[in-house]
Amino acid sequence: MNAARSFARARRAADAERVLAAPLAALGAAAAAFAAVATVDPNVPGHYPPCPVLSLTGLHCPACGGLRSAHALAHGDILTALGANALALTAFVTFATTLALWLTHRTFPFTPTPRHAWTAAAVTAAFTITRNTPWGTPLIAAVP
Repeated sequence: MNAARSFARARRAADAERVLAAPLAALGAAAAAFAAVATVDPNVPGHYPPCPVLSLTGLHCPACGGLRSAHALAHGDILTALGANALALTAFVTFATTLALWLTHRTFPFTPTPRHAWTAAAVTAAFTITRNTPWGTPLIAAVP
């Protein structure tokens, strides 16, 4: 009987480890990416390749300034991160919240629907269009 309990306990521990493997891997990958961007300054030319959309079209894509935003956020400078790319900062916060919910086995406060995806796409499109107009110049002030 004790062997059966020991086996059941070991099985529960293995299941718990398996359940945490994916979110911990995501956390490790995100931490490594932020550590790399925190270490190598994207504001210095030549450390990262240029944005292909900006290079080919002259237009700022939704991700332009994302590395600068991540670098500033990794150094605790939220205002600079917001100025570099507000959409990227929103994505970082959303990712961190999602990861925290995943790690703590909590459910999302809402169930994502196609409407949420379309809203995110519309916000991204509006952000991209606005930052490439004269009115959106402040949105790209930190992007060379």
